[in-house]
This record gives sequence, structure tokens and C-alpha cells, in this order.
Amino acid sequence: MYVYTAFDRHFVRQRAAQFRDQLERHLSGQLGGDEFRPLRLQNGWYIQRHAPMLRVAIPYGELSSRQLRQLARIAREYDVVSEGPFKGQGGYGHFTTRQNLQYNWIPLPKSADVMELLADVDMHGIQTSGNCIRNITSDVFAGIATDEIVDPRPYCEVLRQWSTLHPEFAHLPRKFKIAVSGALEDRAAIGWHDVGLQLRKNAAGEVGFEVLVGGGMGRTPIVGTVINSFVPWQQILIYLEAVVRVYNLYGRRDNLYKARIKILVKAEGQKYFDAVNAEFARILADDAGGHEHIIPDSELARVKACFVDPAGVAPQAEPTLDTSDKAFARWLERNVHPHRVPGLRAVTLSLKRLGIPPGDTSADVMDTAAALADRFSLGELRVSHRQNLVLPWVKASDLPELFQAARAAGFATSNAGLLTDQIACPGGDFCALANARSLPLAAELAERYQDPDELEALGDLDLHISGCINSCGHHHSGHIGVLGVDKDGTEWYQLTLGGSDGSTLSGPAVAGKVVGPSFAAGEIADAIDAVIDTFQQQRQAGERFIDALKRLGHEPFKAAANAVRTSTAKVQA
Repeated sequence: MYVYTAFDRHFVRQRAAQFRDQLERHLSGQLGGDEFRPLRLQNGWYIQRHAPMLRVAIPYGELSSRQLRQLARIAREYDVVSEGPFKGQGGYGHFTTRQNLQYNWIPLPKSADVMELLADVDMHGIQTSGNCIRNITSDVFAGIATDEIVDPRPYCEVLRQWSTLHPEFAHLPRKFKIAVSGALEDRAAIGWHDVGLQLRKNAAGEVGFEVLVGGGMGRTPIVGTVINSFVPWQQILIYLEAVVRVYNLYGRRDNLYKARIKILVKAEGQKYFDAVNAEFARILADDAGGHEHIIPDSELARVKACFVDPAGVAPQAEPTLDTSDKAFARWLERNVHPHRVPGLRAVTLSLKRLGIPPGDTSADVMDTAAALADRFSLGELRVSHRQNLVLPWVKASDLPELFQAARAAGFATSNAGLLTDQIACPGGDFCALANARSLPLAAELAERYQDPDELEALGDLDLHISGCINSCGHHHSGHIGVLGVDKDGTEWYQLTLGGSDGSTLSGPAVAGKVVGPSFAAGEIADAIDAVIDTFQQQRQAGERFIDALKRLGHEPFKAAANAVRTSTAKVQA
């Protein structure tokens, strides 16, 4: 993991102190709400439906057990409603699809205390909101994957440091998200980001980046386009500078819904690409700019030194495991992943428990996960795009003991990649932007599909649920996607089929297609059931849902879903 320098620690502590001063001036009436709003947003503080919401950055998903315990302490001591209609709520955090953690109930007067607690463990909420470059995300298996070309973590860290409080990119037309992959398998959904970076090696063995630009979900789902097939790693900051400068110059600021870079790229196409490449050439030709932004070998070496294998990691003999326990065998198949170091494994600690919203994690559960990390994974965890935790340094010989400990703690739901390993945003229960609730539907579907044999028989199936068009639940990329919509103040849901995040399983990134008019809240779960029943009836032996959908087309699934609609649901979306 990256180790903060004295400068890094001074930086986040100074930022926390600045925020305390800003907060105190706001609470005393010296700073009005409009003046304070951009200041709190720059530090990750939103005002949601019922209370403030804090978004904490977990850069490229790496987390230490010490940091997780601090997050648990914040949940236990600060994310608590002590009075009013929501008394007793809180005490937990919510892991998001972009490797952040959110708190939903921290009182604003206590927000500066929380920022200082985060700084104590080298964490913060800087640039987790606002029209700036957000948290840099990556592959949950970065540095340990068997199909890795180049470890993306050092480059992610360089990007994080470059983008943090960059004066030119603090007030972009709209928020800006970057994802980085270093493996053959895209586990970071890079095509769905404003900029996606794929590490490559050319014929000479030199490292560089394939750069995709203009991806994003929301009202206009667009998959990013390759703008440059190979940018040498030393020049990647210059290239990104050019990408964002041109966006900053020409991106729309008159219309919130047309301000993302994907709209500019769609509208201008090659003209935008030419402008970026011209700006890239201009910066390279400028001695001062070029020298300032070319990454020196020494700087990459400094950062890389933080990402060597932890002390104690060494090849291990492969054990012979007793798989007579069916539950253990299923867990090995679903939640245990291959590792580049012989005799080691990565293990998913599932946060998908019956009755608990996807990604939600109580303070006690966080403490337990931290203890498992110390005991089995050298004190390190990862936060996944699928809203789970991963232990990256587990000895294969420890798997039986870890399974028993994980099962006792409720982490051993053996459903990684299956229907109930669903992605969902907080939806209308918390978010002021949401049109409908996500969590009740997620809970209902989890309740319906509890039979582990049935789930395994269904096979790999991505279900993603968003409460509004902002797509925080990534519904566009789900094999089955659900979008909450509003009709005259009531909750309705659109159903989409055939989306992909760009993984090998799902195929190239693509947005799912809408299945007819929307469904009433009481019908959407039945519509999903009908789609799954159709798959079971018409699949070929061993066929996955996404492959059956591609073979059969959407019509049989659409007809089955629409057949459950009541007369009141025939109003067009």
C-alpha cells in the first residue's frame, strides 16, 4: 500500500483544519449556505434527504485494517441519530461502486471532528464530490491478478497526487471520473468512465496506456472511445492534461445535463480528438510544461516502492483441501480467487447478507473484517466495484480456517458473481436526487433467491439497481438493470437487459436495452422473475444468462416481463 509521506500527512491535516474553520464560520452565521456549499462539497460533504452525507475516498480500493477500524469508530460514534423521527438510525457505512465509503447520518456540527479522525489514518473526503477529478478507481485484484500486464496501483497513486487540488481542474463543467486497468480482464469498467486507462506493453516491452475518453452512464449512456492507443507512461499526465484542458475549454456549462465530457466527445468527435492531440503536442514542445509533467523514473520508483509485496509474502506449497463440506466447496468456487503468488489466494468477504442493503456495513462488521484482515491477509483489504471487501494475501492452507471465521461473522455468503451479489445505490431512502427506492427491491429479490443450489444453477448474472438516472447503481451495465423513475409522485421502474461492464464474461461494454414501458413498484420483482424463468426454460446446457440473451434476442424476455404487467402499469414511461 502507498505510505503517506510527512508532506502527505501535513496536507490532509491542514485540509481538515481549514474545513474546521470554514464549518465554524458557517455555524456562526459568517458563511451563508451558498458560500459554504462549495467548501463542504470539496471535502465530500453533501446534504441528502434526511441528513448530511460524507463520502470518504478509498483510492483504487486499497484499505488497511487500521483504516477500517477508524471507519468503524466513526460509524459507531458519529453516524448516529440520537433524537427526532429517525432516532436510532445509523452506525454503519455504505461501500459504493467507485471504491468509496459513505456515511448517511453524521450531524454537520460534528463533521470537522470526523475529518480530523480520517486524517489521523491518512484518509479524507477531498474531491469525492464537486465538478473536479474524483477518486481514481482500479481493479480490485491489482498487483495480485494472474492475468496482470502491469500493476496499475503506482500509476493510480501518481494520478491521485497530480489531480488532487489541481488548480486548473477544480471547477470543471461537470464531475470527472478516471479508472485504470492493468490486466487482460477489465475489472474496473474503464469504458464507462470519463477517461479509461488500459496499461499495455508494446513490442519492445515498454509500458504505456491505451486511453479511452467520453464514457459515462446517466441520461445518455455512452461507452468511451479510444483516442490514443499507446501513450508512454512518462507522458500520461501530459496527455490527461490535454484531455481535461480541452474539455474545460469547450465543455458546456449552460446545461447540467449536457455538461459531461461524453456529450462533448459525441458532439465533436474527431474535432475533439484533434484538439486534444494538438494540445498534447504543444505541451510536449513547451520545455517548462514538458519537464514539469513528464513523470521522472525516480518518482515512479519512489511510488512503486510502496507497492512491493508485504513482508511475509512468499510462495507456498499448494495444500490438498477437504471439500466434502458442500458449503465450503461452494465458497471455494465462488469467493476464492487465483493469485499470482503460488499458494496464495484472494478471498471475497461478501457484504450481501439477507436483510442488509448491498454495500452497507455496520461498525461491528467493519471491526470484524479488520480482524480477519490482520489474521489472514497481513492487515490489508480491498473494496470492490461490486460493493464487497476482498482479502488479497490469504494462504491457501488457511482457507478452511478463514471459511469458518467468515461464516461465523456472516461474510461467507457464497454468491460472488451470482444474482444476489447485486449492485444497488442507496436510492430514495437516502438520496435527495432519487426518483425511487432501490433497497426494498434489492431486499425482495435477495429474499426470493436464497436457495444456493438454485443460484449456482442460474450461474453468473449481473443485477444492477439505480434509484435515478444518475446511475450510481450502474444499471446500464447490468445483464439485468433496474432504473427507478417517477410518475406523478409514485415509484416506477424501467427494466433493461443485456448491459455489460466490459469484462470477458459479459463482452465489450454496452448499455442494456429498455424492456418496454416501466413497471409499477409491485410488479418489477415479478417482471425480473419472468425474465429469469424464460432463461431457465430456453437456455442450452451450461449456458450463461448473457449468452442466452445474445442468442435468443430480447423479444422472448421482453414478452415474458410485459406479461406480468397489470392494467394500471400500461401507462407509458
